[in-house]
Amino acid sequence: MKNLGLLPRIAIAIVLGIALGYVAPMWLGQLCATFNAIYSQFLGFMIPMIIVGFVVPAIADIGARAGRMLIITALLAYAFTIMSGLISYLTGAALFPGLISGDTSLAVVEHETVKLEPWFTVEMPPLMGVTTSLVLSFVLGLGIAFSEGSALKRGMDEFRDIVSKTINTAVIPLLPIYIFGIFLCMTVEGEVGMVLKSFIKIIGVIFVLHVFVLVLQYCIAAPFARRNPFVMLRTMLPAYFTALGTQSSAATIPVTLRQAIKMGVREDVAGFVIPLCATIHLSGSTLKIVACALAIMIMHNQPYDLGMFLHFIMMLGITMVAAPGIPGGAIMAALGVLQSILGFDQETLALMIALYIAMDSFGTACNVTGDGSIAAIVDRVS
Repeated sequence: MKNLGLLPRIAIAIVLGIALGYVAPMWLGQLCATFNAIYSQFLGFMIPMIIVGFVVPAIADIGARAGRMLIITALLAYAFTIMSGLISYLTGAALFPGLISGDTSLAVVEHETVKLEPWFTVEMPPLMGVTTSLVLSFVLGLGIAFSEGSALKRGMDEFRDIVSKTINTAVIPLLPIYIFGIFLCMTVEGEVGMVLKSFIKIIGVIFVLHVFVLVLQYCIAAPFARRNPFVMLRTMLPAYFTALGTQSSAATIPVTLRQAIKMGVREDVAGFVIPLCATIHLSGSTLKIVACALAIMIMHNQPYDLGMFLHFIMMLGITMVAAPGIPGGAIMAALGVLQSILGFDQETLALMIALYIAMDSFGTACNVTGDGSIAAIVDRVS
């Protein structure tokens, strides 16, 4: 199993969870529920630490390199990310109720079945709330950037390394077991059929949205670059397919950089914009998270008004900055705002993780391919 990537392990966990859920004795379901309860407590404890550990160094690094080109790049990346999230929400609000309406509501299913209860759990209250950790991250990040505090900067870099090591050695390795338990329990409780049936349709919509967002980004960049947007997009396709395989924006930087220069972006501009956008431009990831979150809320008959999701999208664009350099890092950084703004509980957070990682490579590919459009605009403006 160690030789398999995270996505194959998640896929195996989902298949096994569903298959065993139909024949599992009650004690196995309760055992999985107990593990999930303890794991979710640990995950909740880690959420504020993930936010502080990754957002503070990211803001400090960006602030330390403040300049006209940086400000333009950051604003464009954030604007494209917000635009992608809004497109995802508006499309989902229009289409998802019709796609899901033929299925039984999860709220009804949950009411009609007996919930598996854990034998025990271990309370691990987080050190602070999500909003507190976000405010603290901004204060510390901006303070380090403008005061040039090298000692505190080194301390926060080391804290980020500790959080990253914890994610890589504890959170991610146990994640397939957690997902296995979630799908086994859902199968026992009779929810899994509706979830799978609904999300097959949702995944198709998300893929079409990825293509639409990329075409839109290059249509916006084309007047600045004075080039055909579809020729520009075709030039960036090697970066898209590389990201599909690597599932990492950072690992795709050399290919993205080469293709951006081939597209006509000046080498010095591309060398600045592309590595920066690998951490701050997350259109594809935002699109996926918003669509999956909206679908889950519709399935649970929860309200999903525009104001709530606009708040969620704006905070999401910030919290995912410099997300851990691991597959699925963006969803880990997004757990806090999913919980605090949309009110997701541990079960729905686990479902979000599974759905996001199942489509991780497509979101990453959309992110890095869109970096070329930002580079083209910055090249012209600068």
